[in-house]
Amino acid sequence: MISRTCTVAAAAALIAGSALAAGPAVVSGPGENPGCFKPWDASTKYFQWPAKKGPYRVALANGFVGNTWRIQMIKMAKAYAATPEMKSQLKEFKIVSTGTDVAAQIAAIDNFINSGYDAIVTIAVNPTAFAPVIKRANAKGVVIVPFDNVLDSTDVMMVNEDQLAMGQQSGEWLVKNIPSKSGKLLEVRGVPGNSVDRDRHLGFRKVVEAPGNKFEVVEVVGNWDDGTAQKAVADAVAVHKSFAGMFVQGGSTGAVRALIDAKHKMIPVAGEAENGFRKLCAERAKDGLLCASLGQSPGLVAISMKAAVAALQGKVMPQMISVPIPTVTHPNFKAGENYFPNLTDNFFTTTDFPPCNVTLKATDIMAKDEKNN
Repeated sequence: MISRTCTVAAAAALIAGSALAAGPAVVSGPGENPGCFKPWDASTKYFQWPAKKGPYRVALANGFVGNTWRIQMIKMAKAYAATPEMKSQLKEFKIVSTGTDVAAQIAAIDNFINSGYDAIVTIAVNPTAFAPVIKRANAKGVVIVPFDNVLDSTDVMMVNEDQLAMGQQSGEWLVKNIPSKSGKLLEVRGVPGNSVDRDRHLGFRKVVEAPGNKFEVVEVVGNWDDGTAQKAVADAVAVHKSFAGMFVQGGSTGAVRALIDAKHKMIPVAGEAENGFRKLCAERAKDGLLCASLGQSPGLVAISMKAAVAALQGKVMPQMISVPIPTVTHPNFKAGENYFPNLTDNFFTTTDFPPCNVTLKATDIMAKDEKNN
């Protein structure tokens, strides 16, 4: 005969299992360390997962790895995993990059879930295809944290800078620095199909196509890569001859070099935070190159890892975590402060997050590699 005590215990276990299968509980804020994990806006909800005892098995399920930003992101993930703060929390840290195939990335995430990993941080290849795998993660009590290219979902904790705002701010700066409010603008986009590319594009277009502006926008794909962007810009200049301004989502160093190689007049350029781009902005300002450099830091991966661990510890977390957009504009490019003459051109300059107590040295980052482990 089964005792009443056993029956009650079994019922409690069943309820706990059902709660776990449903994913995190939606709770009231404020959340853990709001200086670091800032809620996106006033409407952001808060999650809380059941606390697990560490150390934890954490994975990075990356997609595309064919540009310098992604390579540095993986290096920064490895560098952060090796810091005393994070190393003590990790039983295992695994990285896999699957390319641009959505099914391959979802399969990698499923493999981590089925292998018993506690948390998975990921840059989603597609913003709309991950609802089923989120449910499978919730059913196993696995914390998934998309960052950078995030999902069109409010059912998962995410970390990002405001990509729409980044496009808008780039457009506003260009409009301000082109007094005629007319002429051809060259828009160098990122990897097609990603939410970052889409949102920056929409923000940029909203500004430059507003009433009163008379711009003609020429659009090319640069894949956030210097070599690809340089060729795309060179081809565009060969066809269109002259541009009044340029917006580059990534690959900014290559894009500006294409203008220089083509002997195109120096123009206002809103680009990313690559070290080489900022070097050129400082060096060529005397020739008329005016720049705005807005950075999507590869270090978002570190904030995502830190958020995943906090969630596993049972801390209350915002569903959408907002990271400020680091910005430098002409004439404020300063050697040793916001660009580094002795570092490589493809180094992304935004590596520190003081509110999160995350400081990664360039030497530690560059000592790592981008390989799967």
